[in-house]
Amino acid sequence: MIVAPTDLVEFASDGAFAIDIEARIVAWNTPAQHLLGYTASEAVGRHCGEVLHATLQGGEPLCHPDCDVVRCFRGCRSHGVLDCRLRHRNGEWVPARITSVAVSERARAFSGSNVMAVIFMQDAATSVHASQHHTLQIFTLGGFGIVTGGCSVNIAKWKRKQAVTLLKFMITHLDRPVHRERLLDCLWPGAEQSRGLGRLKVTMYYLRHELRGNGMSDEVVKTVGNAYLVRRDAVWVDVDIFERLVSEGRALQGKAQWSDALEHYSEAQRLYRGDYLEEEAFADWCAEERERLRELYLEMLARAAECHEKLGEYGEAIQMYRKALVCDPCRENVHFSLMNCLVKYGRPDLALAQYRHCQQVLDREFASEPRPETRRLYQLILECGESARAGKQGLS
Repeated sequence: MIVAPTDLVEFASDGAFAIDIEARIVAWNTPAQHLLGYTASEAVGRHCGEVLHATLQGGEPLCHPDCDVVRCFRGCRSHGVLDCRLRHRNGEWVPARITSVAVSERARAFSGSNVMAVIFMQDAATSVHASQHHTLQIFTLGGFGIVTGGCSVNIAKWKRKQAVTLLKFMITHLDRPVHRERLLDCLWPGAEQSRGLGRLKVTMYYLRHELRGNGMSDEVVKTVGNAYLVRRDAVWVDVDIFERLVSEGRALQGKAQWSDALEHYSEAQRLYRGDYLEEEAFADWCAEERERLRELYLEMLARAAECHEKLGEYGEAIQMYRKALVCDPCRENVHFSLMNCLVKYGRPDLALAQYRHCQQVLDREFASEPRPETRRLYQLILECGESARAGKQGLS
């Protein structure tokens, strides 16, 4: 007897759901509803990450555009996570463990099903040690975290805190050799050279020891003469995926594929949990990278808003523009675009209010007025409103 993957979901005693090759939920059982609060009609059709919002115990997102779990499924490999949190529909966090059954391409073809995997969810999470084959995952957006084998590495317990800073610095220069003199300037500025080199040697040894203890090879960190580097091919870094998604979204937008571009931008937004290494707010060595990625994020929000406008989704576009202005209220070009969008949305009154807000921000921050084109747009909206009111009075 052949058991369909969706039958496994229906008859499972644990919370269970099935996803297709696009990682969209195609089946959702009653225990899953009890666990997370979503009915089948609310869950089916949505991307699994939009429902689970899973994170590891260290706060790193398990659900993201290039997550370990989905990558394993696409390689026809099952995957388990024994220590994570899922977000209930009411916003509360549910400690959970995840197991799965991956469906091979041959099995899909034989059954005529597009189900890629069946995932089972249980509470009472336990921890697990990482095995040797896992890729080291590094999260830098919205705070630093490292993950192996689906488990957070508790870097807060590392005895040598400078080992964490050392890893951060090398990740900021990923795949590029960093001379030991630069590392000394970063970690122990002003220290006598021989003493600093001794500290660096001990710290590097400790870092490699901790990575190896969490299932990683020493070759994650490579020695190149008097320099060190973190090999790009040995790690997964959220910044790489974020930049790839934005780049692909931009290319799709250039081809007028607005919906496809928005899917990429939406995934990139989920990955951008905050500024690059935001806990290192006063460190000069990562400030340039933080600003570069922040600029890319703000550009992406504006591009996503433009795609929504092309699709006539003005409400969604307004949300994107406002989200960008929360990050940087001084972006006059975003104020300008938002004003235009509000007019299309049928709210010229809000567009006028937005201009006044823009005016106040620029005056407060730069003691300057809006640019001529922004002032002209304001006058045009004002005149159109006055003409409309005059027309109504004439009719009455």
